[in-house]
Amino acid sequence: MQKVFERPKALSDKKMHYCPGCTHGIVHRLVAEAIDHFGLQEKTIGVAPVGCAVLAYEYFNLDFQEAAHGRAPAVATGIKRVLPESVVFTYQGDGDLASIGLAEIVHAATRGEKITVIFINNAIYGMTGGQMAPTTLPGQKTTTSPYGRDTSRVGFPIRVCELLNTLDGPAYLARVSMHDPKNVLQAGKAIKKAFQVQLEGKGFSLVEVLSSCPTNWGMTPNQALKWVEEKMVPYYPLGVFRTPEEVSSCDA
Repeated sequence: MQKVFERPKALSDKKMHYCPGCTHGIVHRLVAEAIDHFGLQEKTIGVAPVGCAVLAYEYFNLDFQEAAHGRAPAVATGIKRVLPESVVFTYQGDGDLASIGLAEIVHAATRGEKITVIFINNAIYGMTGGQMAPTTLPGQKTTTSPYGRDTSRVGFPIRVCELLNTLDGPAYLARVSMHDPKNVLQAGKAIKKAFQVQLEGKGFSLVEVLSSCPTNWGMTPNQALKWVEEKMVPYYPLGVFRTPEEVSSCDA
């Protein structure tokens, strides 16, 4: 019998630690499928900082480097410059990338570093107790905003793709979602495109993934996916914000 669906070679068979309903595992698979698609397993190096995906090195059959909280883009920059023939990607959460690591991601992007960033936006600090994150929605309740995010006191959420799109350095910026099968397929295409941009040496690429966190949101998995669709997507619109073609036209 012909096998038509199997575990990607770039993904290990180790049982993942993620909570039931968390979509980190789906994103892991999409990244592994992209690496398999391009035949990059032997030349890819991943960088994972502190966060829910701190153990990502156990789930991928790839070389991996741990980074301090927020510093993954800086570490990835160093690896890519020393080993330019390697394919280097970071896998970061919103607390990591958009809070303590905001300077690192902005400067890596504006320099046009030839790395790929997979950015998980679940609107909360998932690993450390469900605190308010830079991406927490207005009015959203967390352990540190039990009455809801008050924008008059703590400001508004950061839209990372829109922020980076003001810079000249990025070559590819996209936002996708995990809330249904159609969008998962679209996410897979965007992640493959982000790796392709790096392979072609066109510059910095980032894919922001709207992801669910049922445990810290206090929801069932199904409720959490619906919340992503009904609450997160309107605030964080999906789409491609920058393509290499647009960058080339600006340079002309």
